[in-house]
Amino acid sequence: MEFSHTPVLLHETIESLNIKANGTYIDGTAGGGGHSHAIAEKLSSGRLLAIDQDPDAIKVLHERFNSFPCVTICQCNFSDMKKAAEQNGISSADGVLLDLGVSSYQFDNPERGFSYRHDAPLDMRMSRHGVSARDIVNKLSYEELSDIIFRYGEERNARSIARGIVRAREKAPIETTLQLAEIVKRSIPAKFRRKPGHPARKTFQALRIKVNGELDRLSEGLDAAFSLLKPEGRLAVISFQSLEDRIVKQRMVKWCQGCICPPDFPVCVCGRKPKAKLLLRKGISPTEEEIKENPRSRSARLRVCIKLYEDQ
Repeated sequence: MEFSHTPVLLHETIESLNIKANGTYIDGTAGGGGHSHAIAEKLSSGRLLAIDQDPDAIKVLHERFNSFPCVTICQCNFSDMKKAAEQNGISSADGVLLDLGVSSYQFDNPERGFSYRHDAPLDMRMSRHGVSARDIVNKLSYEELSDIIFRYGEERNARSIARGIVRAREKAPIETTLQLAEIVKRSIPAKFRRKPGHPARKTFQALRIKVNGELDRLSEGLDAAFSLLKPEGRLAVISFQSLEDRIVKQRMVKWCQGCICPPDFPVCVCGRKPKAKLLLRKGISPTEEEIKENPRSRSARLRVCIKLYEDQ
């Protein structure tokens, strides 16, 4: 299956990064190379480090950027981008991009085990290494499963779904995506099954986040990206669900925060100054036209901040 992915908020993202022809940029989630290609086309003497943890994406990136000497490709998780940058001779960057969405290829390729719409081995590993979704649903306790589904899927029926999983695996191991999707569907009250959207959507999201350590790595990746930025450098992040967006928003607000002295202090004694400023106060969402052309962009939100000075 061809690795294809339609870049979301492409024009808005490239515009917000304010690409300099001689600048240095990092795409921490290059995927099929849509955003990376748009950045590379604007470079003359500049550099682009395109990072992705998915080996299938890396193959595509090598093919796509074979004729772009300005592009360096590296396989790793974006939380390790600082190390990757140093290994490739990059000490600082004018801009960093993180697109946190799962690619269409990963969703639509049944063998990757991300989708509740195709029958496939229950996997969900971005890097194809480590603990899989199959391991989690068959080995973790009821309490652990319930916590994962509630915390990462924001699923109100987490307990009943966890009970359904435990009951089902007592009879036979849960091996496939459709097998799990059917267990989830049977485990929730009928009134929730009638609501729009697949009943297993939130459970699959929760398992994917747990399998790939997405939220922990997001926090690490945001800090790594910000530390690499030059003064006036820009960090652009596209999130697709509320848990991610909350972390991104809170981290950017923290960087933008100045004095934290109590309001009744006559003068500042903390000496804290803002490290960044927001380019887009509320972020940007896709237009109705983009959503119509690419329905998977519906929940996307772009947030951008500008670094003010070098880290001490």
